[in-house]
Amino acid sequence: MAQSNVNQLKEIIVVGAGVVGLTTALRIQAQGAYHVTIVAETFPTDPKSIRYTSHWAGAHHVSHAYDDQRQRKIDQDTFNVLWKLSEPGSAAEGCFLRHTQTEYHGDDLANAEWLQYMPDFKYLESHELRDPAKMGFSFSTITMNTPVYLNWLLSRFLANNGTIVRASLQHISQLLERGATPYTGAQLDSGVDALVICAGLGARALGGVEDKDVYPIRGQTVLLRAPWINFGRTMTEADGTYTYTMPRSNGDVLCGGTRVPNDWYFYRLILSSNTQLFLRYPLPRPEITQDILARALKLTPGLAPPQTRLDREPTIEDLRPIIVEPGCGLRPGRKGGIRIEVEWFDAPTRGKVPVVYNYGHSGYGFLSSWGSADMAVDLLEGALKAGAPVEAIPGSGVDRPSDNPGN
Repeated sequence: MAQSNVNQLKEIIVVGAGVVGLTTALRIQAQGAYHVTIVAETFPTDPKSIRYTSHWAGAHHVSHAYDDQRQRKIDQDTFNVLWKLSEPGSAAEGCFLRHTQTEYHGDDLANAEWLQYMPDFKYLESHELRDPAKMGFSFSTITMNTPVYLNWLLSRFLANNGTIVRASLQHISQLLERGATPYTGAQLDSGVDALVICAGLGARALGGVEDKDVYPIRGQTVLLRAPWINFGRTMTEADGTYTYTMPRSNGDVLCGGTRVPNDWYFYRLILSSNTQLFLRYPLPRPEITQDILARALKLTPGLAPPQTRLDREPTIEDLRPIIVEPGCGLRPGRKGGIRIEVEWFDAPTRGKVPVVYNYGHSGYGFLSSWGSADMAVDLLEGALKAGAPVEAIPGSGVDRPSDNPGN
């Protein structure tokens, strides 16, 4: 990125450091006309917690766009970038594992037309199906080692002269007034030319956004150490139960999964006789871990150690010694899908400032990240070039109808 005169660069703040925030920040940097700061409460370098969902993702690229044409484009554009990043010899090669993915369906899915761009795509013959599947297909794809990939994105952002600021925001007006200056201690007040909100589940409570269409989808997984597995499988059953085994480049295999909407599962911490604090339940539930192990072993019997399989029929007890960790996270679901649009807000030192939204990716943040980032950057550049519409009312939601998920 050319930075011959940093003072001539427009100041952009990205809120959120999950996979969507990091990817969007990189895309903005690549335009060459901006200095980008990421403001977030949690970063990839922090210990894993339920407050940061991206760490827990399985992150294979299997699009579920179906007949949603906008989502199809987002997912395909993202795959093209990830496939390039995963090339042998690439600087990011170690973040990925290229492998064959097989999808089994016991539901009423008739075809997978939206996935036929994937390399080596083919439908399965009836003798290749596994019970209770009625149809299936396979293709080549990639799985990401999410903690490694997230830190690669962050390191690339920092190497491009990006700035990170750890802060707990209550309202976006905290950034509109003086940018990130109050959090950095800098004497020079740089202000801000635009905000980009990639706050994930935080968009529900963040002041100035407060999108009540955002809701949590709790997911639970089990990470196993099984370097002998180099293929991926998913089974979707008629009742919506889905099971997957996702291999990673370091020899781990992520097994899942669950999708439980609006499962915050708060627990109550009594601080005193008059004070109570409600927190997100941060722990995997043992009974769900047991169920995931049973389903994963049925789908992929090869998860059990090779010697065990030679000696006898494996059971889930044979998987316990190779458990790395169970995990759980809250996916940022949103009614209407990903929100990609722009609003204008009053900023004391800048007049009207565009605020671009890019959040609500549900469980598909990794496989939609680059495509949605491109759309957000297009909106950002269009807004900065055109300036605030005369009729714009701060916070009124002035946007391009074609980018509104409801249209």
